[in-house]
Amino acid sequence: MTDTAPAAPPALPRHRNPVANLLRGALIGVVETVPGVSGGTVALVTGIYDELIEAGHQVTAAARTLVTGPDRIAGAREHLRGVNWLLILPLLVGMAAAVLTVAGPVAGLVEDHPATMRALFLGLVAGSVLVPMRLSGGAWRLPEAGLFLAGALGGLLLTSLPSTSLNPSPWVVAPAAALAVCALVLPGVSGSFLLLSVGLYQPTLQAVDERNLGYIAWFGLWALVGLVVIVRIMRVLLTRHHRGTMVVLAGIMIGALRSLWPWQSTEGALQAPGPDWPLMLLLAVVGVAAVQLLVLVESRLAARTDNDDTAATRD
Repeated sequence: MTDTAPAAPPALPRHRNPVANLLRGALIGVVETVPGVSGGTVALVTGIYDELIEAGHQVTAAARTLVTGPDRIAGAREHLRGVNWLLILPLLVGMAAAVLTVAGPVAGLVEDHPATMRALFLGLVAGSVLVPMRLSGGAWRLPEAGLFLAGALGGLLLTSLPSTSLNPSPWVVAPAAALAVCALVLPGVSGSFLLLSVGLYQPTLQAVDERNLGYIAWFGLWALVGLVVIVRIMRVLLTRHHRGTMVVLAGIMIGALRSLWPWQSTEGALQAPGPDWPLMLLLAVVGVAAVQLLVLVESRLAARTDNDDTAATRD
């Protein structure tokens, strides 16, 4: 990274509207069921990404202190007090409700209308790329352009993995779950796509739809393991290399667009546009517009919150 000087963590917005956070969680839950779309992207677009990373760090630090710390109870409480629970709890409820509700229908849509859905999701992800670019702040220098290209190459390679068909044995599910949870932390990296690449997408959505608690519990355990590791890494990057990290994330999102090209073979090989390209283009444009509208609404809400906080401070 180019900006290697240690810096204080960025000031985090305090999203304390439970209804808005419930809707954010529902939106993240919906996109987590879609191959090629990242819940981390939605977190970036809706302005809660940094705060989620910080909350994840505080929760994992509390668990670690409870197990190994000298003053376990008091230390764990101190970490937990740093978590914005008015963000986290509604967010988790919204995510769980959305996943349990839409897992079956989304799997059906993706299976029955793959090209149409990919075109829409291509626009959604493409429209989201502007978010980390804006958060990186200012014009990019030559080293940052190199980071962007490296991120794009990484995203392209990741989404070019060949699809395979594996039996969902516990020892296949465990590493897949640990990797798939990266989608909650890394914008542009789709957990559903990673599951699709190892043949676990349909089994996992089916398990959620049928309430297969054994499968869900095993998957959740290893997802938690993966989340603990990746959250710690991302917090260090966001604290010490915030600008460079956002540049890389923007590149990853660009590279990940490869998986959402509407015209693909059943093996995932890219094909030339078909005669339905006007419809696909329209859907992609709709996706871009939807994300930009979401960004606009979020910026207006953030500005209103800042004004209210300023007024309250003056009073």
